[in-house]
Amino acid sequence: MSLKYLVTGATGGLGAQVLSYLVANVPASEYAAASSNEANRKRFEDQGIAFRLVNYDDPQSMETAFQGVENLLFVSTNTFDVEKREKQHQSFVNAAKKVNVKHVWYTSLAFGGFKSDSKADVQRAHLITEEMLRKADITFTSIREGLYTDAFPVFMGWYPSTEKVYVSGDGPIAFTLRDELGEATARLMIKGGHEKEIVLLTAQQTVTFADIVDVINETTGRQVVIEQVSSEELVKIKAADDLGGKSEGFFHAVATWHEAIAMGDAGVTDPLMADLLGREPKPAREAIAAILREDRDYEWHQNYVNRS
Repeated sequence: MSLKYLVTGATGGLGAQVLSYLVANVPASEYAAASSNEANRKRFEDQGIAFRLVNYDDPQSMETAFQGVENLLFVSTNTFDVEKREKQHQSFVNAAKKVNVKHVWYTSLAFGGFKSDSKADVQRAHLITEEMLRKADITFTSIREGLYTDAFPVFMGWYPSTEKVYVSGDGPIAFTLRDELGEATARLMIKGGHEKEIVLLTAQQTVTFADIVDVINETTGRQVVIEQVSSEELVKIKAADDLGGKSEGFFHAVATWHEAIAMGDAGVTDPLMADLLGREPKPAREAIAAILREDRDYEWHQNYVNRS
């Protein structure tokens, strides 16, 4: 049975936003939601949304789910473990190739802009996955999504009780709201094109970690300060007393993010997102201020080991 759009990661933040746009703008017969949890089937089917089980650790589930799919949204797995992500993504690409999916839309990350030489640890799996897609010789588009504005706390190690933010590098960051990225991604899939291309979806303005500290203080009345330290010092300081319980290895990865940011890897912008939305994406300063006005003690789940 042919299916125009299949959205993996439909219970996650980005996938849910893509699905929401499809629900509002295309016939229900043209899309389906996918999740790794069979228990989510009823949740979607009760809303009149078709459901397919997609477990990235179960190749057979993917081969079954991808049958007849024209446009497959390949949402990157939600892990900072590069090796685990690489294995899961290879299984995904193999399944899509085997059942002849017409167009795979992969949600990559915007470290490095259009270049493929970023040293940010979190970008490695995305670059590897893009190469998998090329080698598989399937039609794909790699959507390098701007760093989530919503996730600013994890990028800079900020918690509501934080008095001093430590970074091992600072520079321009094209932080972009996740819900706007979801809408732009859906619009891009509907529009089509960009076969075997890398595209960049970002807001048009950039901020630095220092700018964000200013926004935190201006918006919440705090007196947070920022201090730049070496990568080694960052790991030592953060691993010793991280409120979220993250490992030393995690902070080694963070240090590579900060190094890449200092080199300008996160500051590349592109007008495509604004063109797709028909409006300017919300600037990070404005978006973060709005987030903190709504909840001055805002938290991001990936700052905490035991939160999904």
